[in-house]
Parts: sequence; C-alpha cells; structure tokens
Amino acid sequence: MAYQKFWHTLLALSLLLLIGGHVAWGGEGLSDRPLQGSSGTDVYYQTLGSIQGLAAQDVTPEYPEVPFVNNRLIVWFVTQQHTYFGGFVLALPLFSLLLELIGVTRKQENARRQYDGLAHDILRVSLVALSITALLGALMLVMFLTLYPAFMQYMGGTFKAVMPVYATVFVGEAFFLALYYYSWDRLRVGAMKWIHLAIGVISNGIGVVLLLMANAWASFMMAPSGVDSEGHFLGNIWHLLHSPLWNPLNAHRFLADIMSGGAVVVAYATYRFFMSKSKEDKAYYDWVGYIFMVVMVCALLPMPIAGYWLMRAVFEFRQHMGVTMMGGMLSWLFVIQAITVGVLFLGINYYMWQSLSRIQGSERFHPYFKGIILALMGCFLVWFTPHTIAMSASEMKAMGAAQHPVIGQFGVMSAKNGAINLMICLTGLSYILYRRANRIITVPWARRGNILLAGVFILGMVNITWLAIYGFYIPANVRVGLSLPQGLTTATVVLGGIWLNRMMLKDARIVGPIQWGNIPVRGMVALFVVAAAFSWVMGLMGYIRSAGRLEWHISELLRDTSPWAFTPSLGFAAKMVTLNMIVFWASVFFVFWLSRWDQRSVEERTPDFVRPSPVVQVLSQEESV
Repeated sequence: MAYQKFWHTLLALSLLLLIGGHVAWGGEGLSDRPLQGSSGTDVYYQTLGSIQGLAAQDVTPEYPEVPFVNNRLIVWFVTQQHTYFGGFVLALPLFSLLLELIGVTRKQENARRQYDGLAHDILRVSLVALSITALLGALMLVMFLTLYPAFMQYMGGTFKAVMPVYATVFVGEAFFLALYYYSWDRLRVGAMKWIHLAIGVISNGIGVVLLLMANAWASFMMAPSGVDSEGHFLGNIWHLLHSPLWNPLNAHRFLADIMSGGAVVVAYATYRFFMSKSKEDKAYYDWVGYIFMVVMVCALLPMPIAGYWLMRAVFEFRQHMGVTMMGGMLSWLFVIQAITVGVLFLGINYYMWQSLSRIQGSERFHPYFKGIILALMGCFLVWFTPHTIAMSASEMKAMGAAQHPVIGQFGVMSAKNGAINLMICLTGLSYILYRRANRIITVPWARRGNILLAGVFILGMVNITWLAIYGFYIPANVRVGLSLPQGLTTATVVLGGIWLNRMMLKDARIVGPIQWGNIPVRGMVALFVVAAAFSWVMGLMGYIRSAGRLEWHISELLRDTSPWAFTPSLGFAAKMVTLNMIVFWASVFFVFWLSRWDQRSVEERTPDFVRPSPVVQVLSQEESV
C-alpha cells in the first residue's frame, strides 16, 4: 500500500511540473521577442551573449488577491515546510548509505545486523517523507502560479531549459530511492550487497544534483547572473546556474540539510527513549541518539565557516545587501541566530558531559568537562554580544553613544570569528575526552602523545585568539582575510587532535563496557533541545536570506509591487519561524507513525522476522564511532 501511494504521489507531482512549466513559460506577454538573436552583456560575468529570453520589465505585474489570504505568508509557510522536508529527504538516504556501509565493514554478525537494521528503518522514513515533499512541492508550484503568476512567468521563461531537467532528476531520485529500499532484502547477502550499495550511491548522487539545481533558483533571486541588465537570458546555462552565491549557498544548505536530518532522528530517538519501558529499547534509542548527535556535530563544526563564506559572497556581490542583513534592519535577527547557535554548542557539550554516566571509569574527566563548559560560556558571551545595544534615548545619552565603550568591542566580526572558532575547538576536545572515558592508553609513546595533543590545542587556540585581537588593529578590508588562517587553524586542531587521539587509543585497555541507556534524563532533554533549536535557526536563517532582497523578487531586476512587499517586524518574523518549526515537528512525528505502521505490516507478513541483538551487547565489544 505504501508503495502504491508513493508512486501515485510521484505521478501527480510529475503532471503538475509539466503543467506548471507550460503555464510558466508558455504564457502570453513575450513582448521582447523582436530582440531575440541580438546580443547583450552578462550583468555579472560581463560576457557577451545572444538574447534568448524575456526581459523582467516586460512581465506585467499581477498579484491576485484571495479573501482572507496573505499571499506572502502562505507562500512563506509552504516554502519553508518544503525546504524542511527537502533537507530531511536529502539527509536520510545518505545516513542510510553510510550506516549500511559501516555495517558491511563490521566483523561481528550482530554489529552488521544492528547497523543494517537501523539503515533500513531510516530509509523507510525517507520514502514516506519523499511523498510528503513531493506533495508540498506540487502545492508550492500551484501557489506560485496562482498568487505570483508574473514572477513565475519570468522565472519559467528564464529557466526554460533547466526545468524539464529538474523534473527528470526528481523522478530519477524517486525511482532509485524506491529501488534502494525495496531491493534491500533481495540484495542483502554476498556480492549482491555491494550492488545494493551502488544503488544507494546513485540515489544519493542524484539527490545532491537535485539540491544544487534547487539552490540555483534561490541564488539567482539574490544575485542574478546569466542575464543582461534588463533580465534577458543570454543562452549560457552555466552562467545562469552559477550565480555569485551558488557555491557558498550549496555548501551552507548541504550542511544544514545534514544537520536537519540528524536533528529529526535525534529528536525521534529521544522521544522513543522516554516512551520505552524495557532496558533494551532504552539502550537502543540512547545509541541511536548518540550516533546522530555525532553526525550533527560533524555538520555543525564547519557550518560557521560556510555561513561566513556565504555572507562574504553577499558583501562582494552587493555591499548594501550585506549591510542590510548584518548591520541594518535584519541585524538583530543575527543576534537571535547567534544565541541559538550558542545553545547548540552548549547543548552538545553538556550532552557529552552527561553521557559520561553510561561509561565506567569516566569520573576522572568530569572536572575537565566543567572547565570546557565554563570556557564555552565565555566564548558564547562574546559570540552573541551585539555591536550596538537597544536602549532608550536617555540611556544612550548617559553612555554617550549607541556602542558600549567596553562590551561593544565584542560586537565586531574579529571578536566573533575568534569566539566561534574557539567553541569549535572546545567541542572537538569534548569528543576526544569522551572517547578516552573508559580506556587506558597503553601505547609506549603515551606521555609524548599527550604532550603533543595538549600542545596542538593550546597553540591552536592561542593563535586563534591572537588573530582575533590583531584584527582590531588593521583595516576592515584586511581583517576579512584573517578568517582563512583562523579556519585553517581550527581545522588543524580538531582534525589533527582527533586523528592523534585515535592513534593513541589503539590497543587501549577497556575499563568497562558502555552501559547504553544509563544516561540522566537531563542529558536526553539537552539532546532534544539541540534538535529543536537547530530547526528553529534553520527557519530563521532562511528568512534572513530571503528578506535580504527587500522589495525585489529578483535583486535589481524584478521588483515586488504587491501589497505584501514589506519587511515584517522582528517579533512577527520570529513567530512565523516558530509556527513553521512546530508544524514541521508535528508532521515529522506523523511521518514516523506512518513508517512504523508500514513496518508493522511488513512484520506481520514476515513471521520469521527477528529483531537485531540488543545494542548494549553489540557495542560493549565493538565501538561504533
């Protein structure tokens, strides 16, 4: 039944894409046709090309008004839900592939079955989520065609050659994802397993291509290229896709999607942990939560660097757009974003600290974790401190300026770059200590290794702090370049430290097994808070990126002249982001219920179904991550 529903949904979406494409680029009003064949200059690349599309100003502005409907809000809501689920669908097949690959490489049969079973469960959820994503995509397309027909006419005409490819890629992704799932049992053993893994690689590769093509639309709206100053498409598809923000947006959204998928699984594992009545179930979902917390951290650590790259590209494209986003009317949203990012780092490190309760012999590391949490709090205070403070006229007069003479210095990017890079290094140190918690290092060079490890972290963090302080004494255009050595230092410290620690843990003596499920309630609550906080900040950053265009549908090409073309207040935007987050989480748990219902039907048809051995037994002998 789930299989039939999936393909019915996919068929409906394909028809809507074809109909929508015909309406979008097949309508009337192509008043620029006499210009076809003449030459134009690319607005960004400054290359000559032959005009092949309509001009933005030739599109007749039209905004149908539906009673009691705010066009912008309804499109905002549906688009955000589609983005949430799109990231969900991109991440889960990748997780499934990685877990299946890890299972194949395990030596123990129980471990292989454990990873294989978890990978299959995750893929089942992904298949259900893809149907919902397809429905949301179809709804979004219909709403754009209905509520913003002029915008869709221009975008459809400009991306005319790309839209059929996008539809084909989506259908291909759905086909290979379904093939990957439904061939799981048939290709489970022997050499057939590697064929199944190859199908997973193809499915994930197509999913990444789908993400890149979707990002091309968003980056074109912010920073158009491939068109002339009037908006005519000049025939170079690569220039159209490869706008100034495309690459940084791809990196940022890929990491965000990985974190989004990890956050959903983490939240589900936390929920099932609290609802479980047996020790075996608690152990299993404690393990799942830990596995995907590590996945989230791996995506979170480079996220600030990717975000910095994106905002730097925004400033390089149009300085006034960057000032609007980071120093103008949207700047306080970045303060809120900084607070939530700080909550993510604090929550993850607090969870790691509480996770020591499941490890015998970990008591010796508790003082170190307390120091790490205190250091993170200091960095967090610098990280979210604004450059200027919201205050009354009398307070500003008493202080003498909008910038505080002391803490205002922490509001500039030089201080913030140093703070976030230190937080990343401290998080890497937390993970290293957690990995050592139940082990005694036995390599002959243990003392020298510890000295080298301490030197890497101390020297690296001193260098990051020095570069942050040095940034106050150089011009702003030079200070921007300091982000590269800071990022390289952070990567060297974290990756080098983890690699060195892994070498030192070879043949280490195990103090005792990891008692999965034996974690304080506050630790699992912190894990759930991390998952919810990330989905909230993801919605907030999506709004900031979109609102940076101000009154433009497409920056400096197609103006938004609708009654809803205004920037909402900070409070209203925060409420809208919160509403999107709540609806998304409610939908996610509905998806999990559907997937669980489908799993029960499979178990009923398979009497010899056997659940994998308890994870507490498997991981006591072989570590997972």
